[in-house]
Amino acid sequence: MPARQAMMAYEDRVEPRDETLHRARLSSADGNAWLVTIVNLSPNGFMARCDDAIAVGTAVTVTFPVVGAFVAEVRWALGGRIGCKLSREVPPALYQFVLQAMR
Repeated sequence: MPARQAMMAYEDRVEPRDETLHRARLSSADGNAWLVTIVNLSPNGFMARCDDAIAVGTAVTVTFPVVGAFVAEVRWALGGRIGCKLSREVPPALYQFVLQAMR
């Protein structure tokens, strides 16, 4: 994805994100794994810093505190950052507990 399209996808997100600083491991079905730092979160997605390139469109599994494993799709990648959309929403009743545990 060209840089301009990646930034448009980044800026077109629908909901605000809450700042975090949480180390996590992303894994894909083909056995790849990446260590990332999740820097912001919303009930439907997150942005993370990552030293390795992860292709746009890659499906990854991430484990959040309190609620466990979620599948997400990498929607954009730019300059050591990735934006991911979760396949299901973090339950609203638990979101603040997840966020608190990730700060």
